[in-house]
Amino acid sequence: MSPITQTPLPQLSITWPLLPDDFILPDDPVENTDQPPLAAALRQPLTTFPNLIQDALIVSNFALCAAIEGRIICKAPDWMYVRPVQPWTRSYPRRSYTPHTEGTIPQVVMEFLSATYGEEYSVEFTEGVGKWFFYERVVQVPRYVIFRPDTGRVEVYGLESERYQLQTPDEAGRYWIPGLDLFLGVWQGSHEGRNGYWLRWWNAQGELLLWSEERAEQERLRAEQERLRAEQERLRAERLAERLRQMGVDPDQL
Repeated sequence: MSPITQTPLPQLSITWPLLPDDFILPDDPVENTDQPPLAAALRQPLTTFPNLIQDALIVSNFALCAAIEGRIICKAPDWMYVRPVQPWTRSYPRRSYTPHTEGTIPQVVMEFLSATYGEEYSVEFTEGVGKWFFYERVVQVPRYVIFRPDTGRVEVYGLESERYQLQTPDEAGRYWIPGLDLFLGVWQGSHEGRNGYWLRWWNAQGELLLWSEERAEQERLRAEQERLRAEQERLRAERLAERLRQMGVDPDQL
């Protein structure tokens, strides 16, 4: 689903001020209970790649800010990846991010839809600013992902000529995400006590980026295979030694 009407681009004054320390951010609850595990599952495999983590901001339900006609607007994507960003040097935790002023624009933002959704497709900008309008027209995020965890449906929109266009997946059903240089796709299974659909990463060679427990299991299997190989070599050597003894040859003298 995408906005039905393609209205002309409004001529708006967009600026990039830092969020004032006394600015009160909306304290909206996370409506989708799948959001925290989905967001964590996207971030976790990236932490093993220093080139993707260094100078990056990888956050969920975190304020992305800009000013429209002097009015500061903040939206909180369910997941966001930005690189590079300027180092955070203040004594208190970062609570917002302003593109152009604190670093580049996000490479990708994502929204995870519950059974009912609100402004993810909204192009409203006169009163309440819709997320679609904010990501597309204001921040101009190159990739906007909308995911329905209950059905596994994913929509990836790419910014083309200042408008979002629905992207076509490759033959494996995955989408290339520039800036991360990874494929994004849907995977079904169990993780962290949740069984269902997940968004996951694949590298350019089509290899799945593993979660930590999958890497641990992979290492366990590799160690078990090595143990079995060593055991087979030992048994083979023992059988050979026994045959030599039966032939009257002392294997220790060879």
